[in-house]
Amino acid sequence: MIEFKLPALGSDMDQGKLLVWHVKPGDAVARGQVVAVVDTSKAAVDVESWNEGTVLELVVQPGETVPVGAVLATLIEPGETAEHARQAPRSTPAARPAPAVAPAQAGAAPAARAGRRRVSPAARKHAADAGLDIDAVAGTGPEGAVTLQDVERAIQAAPSVPAADRQGEMRKAIAAAMSRSKREIPHYYLSEPVPMRRAQEWLAAANAARPVTERVLMATLQLKAVALALREFPDLNGFYRDGAHQASAQVHVGVAIALRQGGLIAPALFDVAAKPLDQLMRELADLVRRVRAGSLRSSEMSAPTITVTNLGEQGVEAVFGVIYPPQVALVGFGRIAERAWACDGGLFPMPVATVSLAADHRASDGHRGALFLAGVRERLQHPDEL
Repeated sequence: MIEFKLPALGSDMDQGKLLVWHVKPGDAVARGQVVAVVDTSKAAVDVESWNEGTVLELVVQPGETVPVGAVLATLIEPGETAEHARQAPRSTPAARPAPAVAPAQAGAAPAARAGRRRVSPAARKHAADAGLDIDAVAGTGPEGAVTLQDVERAIQAAPSVPAADRQGEMRKAIAAAMSRSKREIPHYYLSEPVPMRRAQEWLAAANAARPVTERVLMATLQLKAVALALREFPDLNGFYRDGAHQASAQVHVGVAIALRQGGLIAPALFDVAAKPLDQLMRELADLVRRVRAGSLRSSEMSAPTITVTNLGEQGVEAVFGVIYPPQVALVGFGRIAERAWACDGGLFPMPVATVSLAADHRASDGHRGALFLAGVRERLQHPDEL
């Protein structure tokens, strides 16, 4: 028997509220399939299963709030009978168990649900009027069609917390996670001014031939430069668990995104080092859109191996962040502003961005951190190679 547990969707999550099941007893479940929607203090998150099996029992019902690690459902393993599964002892979750949902493997995004879902026009309009994501509603009609009654049930199960209270809960959760980070992680901080003229000129030329909707933002180049530099510095990429650093083979970058109601969330862009800029730009735009709509996947919340925050658009010269445990580093980008720059014996105006690093001294040291920032700077001088 497989126990499907509520995963920790970020270091600041202690509990979650089940909103919707996308499966019922007797349904076959594939690896990577979205099976439920859980509400955290920040967003409604699509929870994926990373086990194959058949649903035996839905232990938690929509509307219930349970702690991280609680059993949400049980699955019958391939070749197992329901009678045998019911006789198997059920485990007792630890205070902070390992996630029941594993991050996407080899940098691949979770498997998408095949085919276009059938939704009645009345159901679609009712969901839109209520501000409900129709893709988060389980269909009970013919061939899984979403009916008006399905939407109504989802609306009734959705959280009814006032916006002010929800924002307060989010601030408390963020404060608890950041307090833990500063208490447990021996941070060190470094920064480096990076000339950005070549990157700006290359990006302007590359975007000139593109429609407005397909243009690449500077943030995409910065993310790619960070990911490529991390290939040479695995001690800055991964997690610190059980008293040791666990390096990650892929670079899944958590992108800090501001929520409209206040607060931040940092879901992952998968395998950033291996993807072309155009693809990263599309995925970044899609991620921001889904964050603002409150539609995220559990693997996007549990997978980041490092976080990048960019406050340059807010006019900030430099940002020195707090590491998201169990990650071991955070990179910050400030605004691009002209400075007097010494070159070839003269002073010239140069667009410059301050790139900062907050890193865990248990996994790396200042020497390695300095070499990493130099690697980021060097890659931004050759944008055509990104």
